[in-house]
Amino acid sequence: MALDGYTDQTMSRQAMRAELLDAETELRLAYAWRDQRDERALHRLITAYMRLAISMASKYRRYGAPMNDLIQEASLGLMKAADKFDPDRGVRFSTYAVWWIKASIQDYVMRNWSLVRTGSTSSQKALFFNMRRVQARLEREASQRGEALDAHQLREMVAHDVGVPLSDVEMMEGRLSGSDFSLNATQSADDEGREWIDALEDDSAQAAEVVEGSLDAARLRGWLVSAMQQLNARERFIVTERKLRDVPRTLESLGEELKLSKERVRQLEAAAFAKMRRSLEAQSREVHHFLL
Repeated sequence: MALDGYTDQTMSRQAMRAELLDAETELRLAYAWRDQRDERALHRLITAYMRLAISMASKYRRYGAPMNDLIQEASLGLMKAADKFDPDRGVRFSTYAVWWIKASIQDYVMRNWSLVRTGSTSSQKALFFNMRRVQARLEREASQRGEALDAHQLREMVAHDVGVPLSDVEMMEGRLSGSDFSLNATQSADDEGREWIDALEDDSAQAAEVVEGSLDAARLRGWLVSAMQQLNARERFIVTERKLRDVPRTLESLGEELKLSKERVRQLEAAAFAKMRRSLEAQSREVHHFLL
């Protein structure tokens, strides 16, 4: 359901005018979509529950995402719910759809909260959406008891309340309290100062690694050439066609060309690999002895 060009007010008005489905009609539409892939039934089911999706989307406006985008994500969750709903389980579609809508919205909010991904595990998601609320409740309860919680005690109580490790609470607190900065910002007030991006470690291969990799590749090619020389012409042909082509030949096609059975080609291939393995092992022992 594309929402481009619509305002959230327009979508809300349209959703409020949609029909209210009774349990029997809802069940009939769900069966029509599941068993017959009736797109009209699917459209009617989704349209009827768009008011639910919009209502849930509005609860996440405080995270700074555009309402139109939140409704878009909510509608995607609603469509996923409709596609996966099993009417035989005896659950109302609205009850089932709530979880898919919520998951879709929360994933969107977390993806867009920061350029650095805020979290992806279930515990991180629980913290992201509940930590501030839980902190406020715990502080309020402590105040009513006449207690004052320090930062460490509060983090420990949040971890226990939400059921996550203390380290997760500390990490999420740091992420939520910070903000994104441009890597192109200078490290000092001087306009000529070095940018932060220049301080990042270069993850490309270093010169020594490139040279070592090149030498290793050359050594391996030499070993393989030497091993191939231990094979007779027919064995080299089979190995080349089976392992060195972009599109490997089948045993059947090689058998037809060599006038051999599929099983015989397989046996020759196995024998050739055994010869190559012995040659490679011998060469590796020689190199090991030389290095020692």
